[in-house]
Amino acid sequence: MSGNGEGAGPSARSGRADARRNKETLLDAAASVFVASGVEAPVRDIAAEAGVGVGTIYRHFPTRADLIVAVYRHQVDACAEAGPALLASSPSPHAALGRWIDLFVDFLVTKHGLAAVLQSDYAGFETLHAYFLDRLVPVCAELLDAATESGEILADLEPIQLMRGVGNLCIGADSDPRYNARRLVELLVAGLRRP
Repeated sequence: MSGNGEGAGPSARSGRADARRNKETLLDAAASVFVASGVEAPVRDIAAEAGVGVGTIYRHFPTRADLIVAVYRHQVDACAEAGPALLASSPSPHAALGRWIDLFVDFLVTKHGLAAVLQSDYAGFETLHAYFLDRLVPVCAELLDAATESGEILADLEPIQLMRGVGNLCIGADSDPRYNARRLVELLVAGLRRP
């Protein structure tokens, strides 16, 4: 075997891409099951949602904690990557901000269940919280700046303030079916508009 990269041809790259897609499918399935049934949902439910065997999940994520951390990071990354894409494809910066906040709410609904489990490992939870802030605050800032520069919203809101406000509106959404956090978040985003 030579060290000149001959083994890293198209089929090796396609294999890595397939493995990455398969892992993302597992993480999306786990997130969906966690939202519906909580983070203690049986692994077999996640496997069924992903269309794989239980052994496949354990091969990627040997423990439930490994799976929970991976879902958390995956959702943070997806939310972070969506910001610039929404800014480029939405009719206005305010619309992009509103769509991004919708994704952020979806993430927060899952995160509340994950946080309860993750807080048992305080150091690990702190690391993930720092990751969350490092990835998402700049994206929120970019969206707010674009909406401010376009004249659509008022200029006196910090990204972390908006994110905390949205987060606080989402608390309790899972314990009271009459509480519609998404509706309140929509009102918050609408209220950002200049009069």
